[in-house]
Amino acid sequence: MTDRRTFLKGLLAASAAPGLSWADAGGPAFIACAQDPGGGFALAGLALDGATAFRVPLPARGHAGAAHPGRPLAIVFARRPGYYALVVDCVSGAVAARLAPPPGRQFNGHGVLIDGGARLVTSEQDAATSQGWLGLWSARDGWRRTGEIASGGIGPHDVRLMPDGRTLAVANGGIATDAADRRKLNLDVMRPNLAWIDPDSGVTAIAEPDPALRQNSIRHLAVHPDGTVAFAMQWEGDPALSPPLLGFGRQGGGALRLAAVPEAERAAMKGYAGSIAWNAAGTEVAITSPRGGRVQRFDAAGRFAGSFARADACGIAPFGAGFLLSDGGGGLIVLEGDGARPLSHADLAWDNHIVAL
Repeated sequence: MTDRRTFLKGLLAASAAPGLSWADAGGPAFIACAQDPGGGFALAGLALDGATAFRVPLPARGHAGAAHPGRPLAIVFARRPGYYALVVDCVSGAVAARLAPPPGRQFNGHGVLIDGGARLVTSEQDAATSQGWLGLWSARDGWRRTGEIASGGIGPHDVRLMPDGRTLAVANGGIATDAADRRKLNLDVMRPNLAWIDPDSGVTAIAEPDPALRQNSIRHLAVHPDGTVAFAMQWEGDPALSPPLLGFGRQGGGALRLAAVPEAERAAMKGYAGSIAWNAAGTEVAITSPRGGRVQRFDAAGRFAGSFARADACGIAPFGAGFLLSDGGGGLIVLEGDGARPLSHADLAWDNHIVAL
């Protein structure tokens, strides 16, 4: 074990050499997980023209990732319920470290680097109870786990860093699941929330949806530079109902606010929003539905601005004034206002998320 730890630390040190940058990894602008035609899984780096800058094999299906702000390192998380997170040297393709949750825990598909890349925060839950936790790991000490802190709810999924550079926003989905088969156990009493957390002292604020919409599970987050947290939801209630799947919250700002969505557009999403992003200017936010084959755009106030139909579209990230969209057929599409144009196509089935570097 000592030799292995020494090897991993040495490998990490080599991959983190001061002279290396993201340019040495092919200059990717995004990272995304995918499945290849042979059934294998990979993490890919994507250039601004949609070309693949690098491709690293994964041991199982990946979900989302986090990119180091200064070094060409990516952390990729297994799909929930997950039992691996890999620190990948995107220059050599080597796995610099493999992280595992503590016994009785599982990773929930997301994480974020904080303190300028010095620490990693992982979204986790207790496998038996689904109680949420955030794991804390030191990048400076060979990715050693240094602690944990309660997420403020059940079934946390996405976690993002707020503009103050310290506070974390956490999407607690509210759903208790069976550890073996992901069966949902508490839909009648679920209570999702949006929590704000100091990684060293704990929860600082929590906001819950209106009780009538408590079955709208908060899943994914996008943070505006002004501190507004936009969140995408997945409806677990009566399928005949079609509530909005986009909401907004502000730390210390009172109740959560839902977007205004035309009835036909609410129904088109089929109760499922898979990903969310603000554009680079913060003037628009978009959510995707692979189940509905739909992308919906809204202005910063939450007013509906338009939609785009695309089969199995899910991953979305800022791309100039608009968005970069990925689908399960290998397509990358640029959305600009009411228009769309193909960017590239790969022999990969893109997974749920695109992470901008």
